[in-house]
Amino acid sequence: MKKRLSYSFVGLTLAACLMTSCGQPKHKGGRTDTYSSGAISFASDESFSPIIEEEREIFETIYTQAKVKPIYTNESDGINMLLREKNPICLVITSRNFKDTELQNLKDRRFMPRAIPVAYDGLALIVNKANTDTLITVKDIARILTGDAKVWNDINPGSKRGAITLVFDNKKSSTVHFAEDSILKGKPITNPNVVATNKTADVINYVEKNPGAIGIIGSNWLNDKRDTTNLTFNKKIRLMSVSRRDKATPANSWKPYQYYIYNGNYPLIRTIYCLLNDPINGLPWGFANFIRSPKGQMIIFKSGLLPVQGNISIRDVNVSEQ
Repeated sequence: MKKRLSYSFVGLTLAACLMTSCGQPKHKGGRTDTYSSGAISFASDESFSPIIEEEREIFETIYTQAKVKPIYTNESDGINMLLREKNPICLVITSRNFKDTELQNLKDRRFMPRAIPVAYDGLALIVNKANTDTLITVKDIARILTGDAKVWNDINPGSKRGAITLVFDNKKSSTVHFAEDSILKGKPITNPNVVATNKTADVINYVEKNPGAIGIIGSNWLNDKRDTTNLTFNKKIRLMSVSRRDKATPANSWKPYQYYIYNGNYPLIRTIYCLLNDPINGLPWGFANFIRSPKGQMIIFKSGLLPVQGNISIRDVNVSEQ
């Protein structure tokens, strides 16, 4: 008997653009980099490292006179590196825009900071492969963060899985800030069973070994690069489906696939920004604009995230199974 299955795929079409060197002379501060040459360091939230490594590799292949060195850190420390007065960096890649106080700080020092959005990321919730409790509401995530829900039975009556441990990548990371700002509406995390590791890979390893754990990570870590449709994920964990409703069901819950980020069904979406404070419009500007260029946006698209640039097309594909 043949079954007809329908899938939605996201396609991306990008317009061409031109990147040229601005040919900046040596700056009085000692910098010699230009828009497409020289060497600089920049900061990035560690959760974006898979994407940034691909962007860096292609950028340096095209612009052979340029070297961009990432410093993978947490969101707070990265932005502080941009704001510091002594030996600041000029580019940070993170999941939030400048705060008003940060913008004013830089403008008071006669800088002209810029925020360039480059991608949309679905914050993913992962559980152990043995855990079949894979439906959750945003409200239940908030209850876990505050400690109102401490065991699996609190969010799935009848579950016997015991205590829930919620795991973040770093206590000062962008995922923690998203949880406090967007899920808890500005309130702090108060559940003692919420813990943080040092990096995203540690979260995945923790969940693989602990059946009661929930990990919160950027969805770019889950994409199987062998799957060009971006519909399969790491086989050692399960991906939870998240609902905005009071009760999660298969019909109202969604995974962070590109299509559900695109149409807004997935509720945990964050914007990835390049935050710039580059007074000479040099290599930090060049790399940030490359990420937003057609080649850079295609790298983001293939990583499983949603690019901010380009024309998105949706195709329904029918697949026959025996």
